[in-house]
Amino acid sequence: MEPALQGVVQTRADRPEPLLRCGNTNCGGCGMSIGLNLLSHAIADRPIQLVIPACCGIVTAGAFPFSAYGAPTVAATFAAAAAFATGLAHAARINGEKTRVICFAGDGGTYDIGMATLSAAAERNEDILYLCYDNEIYGNTGGQRSSATPMGAATSTTPLGKDVAKKDIIAIMAAHRVPYAATVSLAHLDDAMRKLRFALDQKGFRFLHMLSPCPTGWKSEPADGIELLRLAVRSGLYAVYEVFDGYKTVINVEPEMSDAALERYFAEQGRFRKANLDVAKLREAVRRQWVELRSRVTAG
Repeated sequence: MEPALQGVVQTRADRPEPLLRCGNTNCGGCGMSIGLNLLSHAIADRPIQLVIPACCGIVTAGAFPFSAYGAPTVAATFAAAAAFATGLAHAARINGEKTRVICFAGDGGTYDIGMATLSAAAERNEDILYLCYDNEIYGNTGGQRSSATPMGAATSTTPLGKDVAKKDIIAIMAAHRVPYAATVSLAHLDDAMRKLRFALDQKGFRFLHMLSPCPTGWKSEPADGIELLRLAVRSGLYAVYEVFDGYKTVINVEPEMSDAALERYFAEQGRFRKANLDVAKLREAVRRQWVELRSRVTAG
């Protein structure tokens, strides 16, 4: 095992069947696959059920009657993953089961099409864990822009770059006063595993946001995904933090605010090549983002 993983994940002999089985058809370098493998280690021997709406994650399962998932999985409609999960969670409670119900959804089924049922489940504080793997596009249907797509990114529907800023999904979920909402960096294993395990153990509605590199949509090298995440965190572009009960905000990783990291992050993704990005303006936008985030920490 890699030294960086020692003490973070379990060995194969210590855990049951993996959540993501070998032989799946996911793209090389897929951040969603990495996230599923980390989630598998975090779950350990907990009984779980997965709910996955239309997204790359449900294509992962493969053709019936076979499945690449090592857990019971429900394919939900695009708009209703949180509603499906709500029903499963109530059934588990009524039956006295300890099953943890997990929504595993992309940004399209979270930020956009699934927002109504997501918000409703959060407002009711349903006992589900909702994990959004955010590749910042509709990756399964041709790479269209979503409201998670960052400004300047070229997609099949914004070929010259998106001209609207990305939606702040954690602020939206925190405004529902849910017990737990957090961002997860796949490049920071200790923090990621702590959050996954904590969220699995809690009751009530929990929301995790996981930035998920997509070499196909990001026009990046498959081997560079984790390094891109490191650059996003170092530059301050992706804030790693958690919010308890809608108000107590804790920053988990302090950024370097590195201009070099910011420039490399954009330069190594083909989706930004037509955007003519101004690094000074980007840095100012990141600075404003952190002023706002730190004000939440002070307020909490």
